[in-house]
Amino acid sequence: MSAAGVIGCIGLGVMGAPICRNLARKSGRSVLGFDLNPAPLSRLAADRVVAAASIGDIMEKADIVFLSLPSGQEVAALAEGTEGLLATARAGQIVVDLGTSPPALARHLAQGFAERGAHFADCPVARTREAAEQGTLSVMVGAEREIFERLRPVLGNFATDITHCGPPGAGQVVKILNNMVLAETVVALSEALAIARAEGVDGALLFAALMHGSADSFALRNHGMKAILPETFPERAFSARYARKDLGYALDLARMSHLDAAGANHAARLLDAAIAAGDGDRYWPVLSQTLRPGRPGEKR
Repeated sequence: MSAAGVIGCIGLGVMGAPICRNLARKSGRSVLGFDLNPAPLSRLAADRVVAAASIGDIMEKADIVFLSLPSGQEVAALAEGTEGLLATARAGQIVVDLGTSPPALARHLAQGFAERGAHFADCPVARTREAAEQGTLSVMVGAEREIFERLRPVLGNFATDITHCGPPGAGQVVKILNNMVLAETVVALSEALAIARAEGVDGALLFAALMHGSADSFALRNHGMKAILPETFPERAFSARYARKDLGYALDLARMSHLDAAGANHAARLLDAAIAAGDGDRYWPVLSQTLRPGRPGEKR
């Protein structure tokens, strides 16, 4: 298998596996996959994803390498070291971070890969696992214009909305703020539902009415109607711990800008309360449960 045209996927979890599957089905390229858990590789074999022997195997054979990892901490750990991504990168290779990581890390990695003649792009994805499976994700890209143009047709195999946000790091800034706004919106929906129920108004009626008014939103139709209202917060979805991690990145940016970000801080407190209540591994709109009587959250 030659390097030309080969795609590598490192990290085959909740979002990484369906992204890898769409690349294998639609890109017309050979796709290598690697994950510490062999189960997703077994499932992806039906789509002709080849299990790589190691991360080094992917770095040797792939010309575009996608990372779908839990946080910037894992990305940084994978990049550093004598056998890390930076040390093994080849001239012309593109390494793409699909997860949410600190913008400063993206800029640092872009500089490091450039020193080896390789390229780095931060392309964090947004929307749900269902969107990942359907290939309808939104991608916010931080990359030089030439690299963005090279990546755009490949990203189109799993995304319908692709936004070039600026140079490396810019994609992460936009994605982090997207998640901040989403978290604050979910908090607003959770508070509205708690107040409505306290006043004897049916929650389903409330959300249906909001959908027909100016409070309608993606968060209402997805997180509100599909998770908060039916109280459906499964594990192996985007967890409260992950949401709190992303919100932490937003709060770091706010502090660097000398902003209070009161709404983001409030959302962080509710996520902290959900995690403290034992719900850290459940789908993150579980923060709404902290507003129910008898649960930790708001002071009463």
